[in-house]
Amino acid sequence: MRIAVSGSIATDHLMTFPGRFTDQLVAEQLHTVSLSFLVDNLDVRRGGVGANICFGMGQLGTRPILVGAAGADFDEYRAWLDRHGVDTESVHISELLHTARFVCTTDADHNQIGSFYTGAMSEARQIELKKVADRVGGLDLVLIGADDPEAMLRHTEECRTRGIPFAADFSQQIARMSGDDIRTLLEGATYLFSNEYEKGLIESKTGWTDAEILAKVGHRVTTLGKNGVRIESVGADPIEVGCPEENTKADPTGVGDAFRAGFLSGLAWGVGLERAAQVGCMVATLVIETVGTQEYTLSRDHFMDRFTKRYGHEAAEQIQAHLNCPA
Repeated sequence: MRIAVSGSIATDHLMTFPGRFTDQLVAEQLHTVSLSFLVDNLDVRRGGVGANICFGMGQLGTRPILVGAAGADFDEYRAWLDRHGVDTESVHISELLHTARFVCTTDADHNQIGSFYTGAMSEARQIELKKVADRVGGLDLVLIGADDPEAMLRHTEECRTRGIPFAADFSQQIARMSGDDIRTLLEGATYLFSNEYEKGLIESKTGWTDAEILAKVGHRVTTLGKNGVRIESVGADPIEVGCPEENTKADPTGVGDAFRAGFLSGLAWGVGLERAAQVGCMVATLVIETVGTQEYTLSRDHFMDRFTKRYGHEAAEQIQAHLNCPA
């Protein structure tokens, strides 16, 4: 199964604030906030939702196709992704702009304040999925993740026009999208991804109920934080999958991307929605235990030990043959 992931490619600048953001907010002054936080450390990491998802899929051995735009400074990042099993041949390189940048501060309660500079990402709208499909011999699924908004709309329309199944995943872009844009992006999707807060925002902005949205997509996948994920499909009972126990909670950045990497890999393996969700939750747990979105390493033995402990031997037997990473 050939899966392309369109989405942002960025460098993450991650900082930690030892206090709590809420302690610094004055209720009567929220209309004129002016704050500066003295942070403890700075980690510069590779990121972007498209690249994060592809990195995780590459670690699992599913050879994803990354579709996005980057700057001339992408060479080192490209080599990193290539080494970790990602097809980067469809990445558009801007002649003028730098690769996008995400700057984020996380407080002691794991709340986050972030800013995103688009840079070369704005040129992702120039990418045609037909060229990608022709190069790799066809596409079975395209995940349309957070990216240049115009690129998201164009990729969605091209998928519908060419009959390519697609997954809608608005993620960080949902805050700036209108109800009309969201309705356009989710209509006819095979999968709709969101977290629980985004789920409510989608319903509020579109004016559609949960049932109405579900009727327009094949499957609605809602991540529930520490409680795992819920998958709803028309005419079927919801599937709920919990997360494995965390050894530590180091950094929540990229956990949603990691879930999608595992879930999409499960789809590529053909193991069914429940098993795919379990793989996604396992990868997400490994990422929350690591600082940085692409700093974790998948070991087959370690992965299977923890997966078996949480989901049982039957589930483990169904995915073990597909897991293609070092022991």
